[in-house]
Amino acid sequence: MNESSVLNRLRGIELEHSIGELKKPSDSVVLDEWKRSGVKFATSGGDKLESVYYTAIGKLLDCIVPTLGEAPILHEGGIYLGCWMESTGTINAELLTRFLPSVSETTYSKFAEYQREDGQLPYKITAGGAAYRQIQMVTPLARCVWHHYKLHGGTRDFLRTMYEAMVRHDAWLAAYRNTRGTNCVEAFGTFDTGHDLSPRFWHVPDTPHLNDSRLCYPDSPILPFLAPDLTANVFCQRTYLALMAEELGENGDVWRAKAEESLHSLFAHCFDEQDRFFYDVDRNDEFVRVQSDVLLRVLACEVGDQAFFDESLRSYLLNTRKFFAKYPFTSIAMDDPRFDPSSSYNSWAGPSNFLSIIRAPHAFEHHDRYVELTWVMQPILSAMANMTRFGQTLSPWTGKEGFTEAYSPALLCLIDDVERLCGIMPRLDGRLWFTGLLPYAMDHGEELAEATAYSRTVDGIRYELVNTREASTIYRNEVEHLVWPHGVRVVTDREGRLQALIGMTVRTVEGIVHYEGQELSIRIKGNEHLAYRNGTFQSVKDIGVIAPTYE
Repeated sequence: MNESSVLNRLRGIELEHSIGELKKPSDSVVLDEWKRSGVKFATSGGDKLESVYYTAIGKLLDCIVPTLGEAPILHEGGIYLGCWMESTGTINAELLTRFLPSVSETTYSKFAEYQREDGQLPYKITAGGAAYRQIQMVTPLARCVWHHYKLHGGTRDFLRTMYEAMVRHDAWLAAYRNTRGTNCVEAFGTFDTGHDLSPRFWHVPDTPHLNDSRLCYPDSPILPFLAPDLTANVFCQRTYLALMAEELGENGDVWRAKAEESLHSLFAHCFDEQDRFFYDVDRNDEFVRVQSDVLLRVLACEVGDQAFFDESLRSYLLNTRKFFAKYPFTSIAMDDPRFDPSSSYNSWAGPSNFLSIIRAPHAFEHHDRYVELTWVMQPILSAMANMTRFGQTLSPWTGKEGFTEAYSPALLCLIDDVERLCGIMPRLDGRLWFTGLLPYAMDHGEELAEATAYSRTVDGIRYELVNTREASTIYRNEVEHLVWPHGVRVVTDREGRLQALIGMTVRTVEGIVHYEGQELSIRIKGNEHLAYRNGTFQSVKDIGVIAPTYE
């Protein structure tokens, strides 16, 4: 299929027809908001991936439900009838905000609305009310709220409400989850981190003592744990609370100092210099030596500099003995004898979980590791093209979907990966990413798409991106705007003015960029940034590409 054919296919797609019958009254309002984003996706010949994409949008609508009020919020989906702080109310809503910002904002606000008088935020919200039995924190709420606010130019009232709620929750954590006086955040049970069935928490009760999140089981020989992921969460929370404080006219330095305390405690207590890994520390000051996705969680909280992240890639995240399975990332290192790849139940003992997969991009992109991230997205997209249920887990060996169905992290993973790999993505800095890649035939040579087309409306401007194996083309209000070689990401401002290029493949890409009547020769390496200044490209960053490892 040629470029014009896939573009015409994109323009002819009607969302209502592609998604199917709406199932509840609120769906039409939510779908109207999606349509205002202008987001649509097409593949050459309407391949399987296109069909699965619109099935995912339809199932995502099933996860958006009016709860404790008329306004719909995002639910976790499947057997999880509600909204969880660790996932639905943070990373899920952070992805969703690019498509349905009102639903994300209502989801965030619901946690502040049901905050307890003592300052604790609920760990989940369901039709039956809010629950406080555990803390269950992973992705920092403050990061997600700030990203939503910056992306959409949100109101100060919303920011103030969320800021004050998170300040009170920070004080609650300091009062009740620092019993050992280390300034690390302590885990009192498995569910505090959402690591169901993980060997990390063997011989630990699932919930805090007497189901009271302020209490730790006093007769446990190993609790409380100094938890690296919980501590990193608070570090990142405080970093973003500093930004919020300044936005609201307050002093952010107080929060930066608190964030530095958390970071110091994280490395002083939970980091093993020999393994270069983060572990829980039990009450006997022993490392709980289980290498789990805790590392990815900590890195997604913006812990560590470029060198530290690159070292973690080589040793762990891109290591095929550790977490870089055929369908990454496993929840336990594969060379641990406790590793269990079974994906048929809710398990963090080995299988790849979609929550880990959608948490990964922030960690990679925070350090400009764009090419390496595509090595995660490509096999996941190949697996998802065959999905019918959209389960919580994925077999790291076969890519077959596992436990439960209509799980919003899985649905959002597909929608997010398509946009990052071959779509148009708005960024917090006011720029737009147009990524010139194609989903690759990773499984059995089965072609996912010979060409793709993607659209998005930004500030009233209709953008369309067409990708083929040779080149990519941006259309601005249906007029050809920019053409460049395959394998490169174009960065523009919201008006479509060219700002930069990013190399998106391991090979060096050479070719011509056609822009504003000019033909500009380029040569760009993987992860290299070329800034566009005064009609020419200048290399401003070139960090190279880190290859997978095996030992």
